[in-house]
Amino acid sequence: MPKFAANISLLFKELPFLDRFAAAADHGFTGVEALFPYDDAVTQMTRRLTMNGLQMVLINCPPPNWAGGERGFAAVPGLTERFRHDFKRAVRFAEALGAQHMHVMAGKASGLVARTTFVENLRWASAEAPRMSLTIEPLNGTDMPGYFLNDFNQAAEILDEVKAKNVNLQFDMYHAQMLTGDGMAVWEAHGHRAVHVQIASAPGRRAPEKGEVDFPAFFAALDDSGYKGWVSAEYMPEGDTRKTLGWLDAMKGS
Repeated sequence: MPKFAANISLLFKELPFLDRFAAAADHGFTGVEALFPYDDAVTQMTRRLTMNGLQMVLINCPPPNWAGGERGFAAVPGLTERFRHDFKRAVRFAEALGAQHMHVMAGKASGLVARTTFVENLRWASAEAPRMSLTIEPLNGTDMPGYFLNDFNQAAEILDEVKAKNVNLQFDMYHAQMLTGDGMAVWEAHGHRAVHVQIASAPGRRAPEKGEVDFPAFFAALDDSGYKGWVSAEYMPEGDTRKTLGWLDAMKGS
C-alpha cells in the first residue's frame, strides 16, 4: 500500500492552519505537504511536525503569496532575478521544515524563450541546492490557464535537457487525467520519472473515489511499478474533510 500524505493547504481547512497537522496525524496520515507555508513561523510548523510524528513532504517554490501572487516565475522571461531571489528563500524554508521535495513552479509563459529560461533556471537551482529534491509538475489549462508547463511529454523533454539528478517529475493524477483523458496511460509512460505523486478525482478535484480514474487500479499500479515515494491527497473536500476520508479507510482495510 502506498504511503499517504495530506495536503494541509486544501484538506482540513475547517481548522486553523497549525491545527491541521494534528488532524492529519489523527486520521492516519504520516506526511503532510503545504502549498505556500510562508505566512506561518517555521518554528511553529516544525513543532507541529515533531509533536505529531509527521514528515513535511513538499512545499511549492515560489511565490510566497498564494492568495494574490503569480504561480511561479521559473519560465517567465525577464523574471530570472526575482525567481532566484525567491528560490533561495524557499530553500531556507524547505530545509528548516525538513521538506523532502520542493516544487519549482514555472509560471505563465509560452514559446522558445520561456523554455530556455525554464531550463536555465532549473540548472541553476539544481546547482544552488544540490541536496534538495526539486520537482516540476505539468498543470492543466482549465485550472491554470497560460501555465507554461502543461504537457507530460514536454516535462520529460525538459528533464532530459536539464540533466540534473535532483530535478525530477511530480506526477499529479488529477492534472494527468484533465490534460489527456487517460491518466493511467500517462503514468505508464512517465511514472518512472516520478519522485512524488498527488491524487484527486477528475473532474472536480474531489476525494479520490468517484470520477474518471480507477484509483484502486492506480494504487496497484504504483505498487507494481516499485514506486516508493509519497502519495499526497491534494483535493478540495466538500464540507468537513473527515467525512471525505472513506477512500483512506478502505485502503487501510484492504
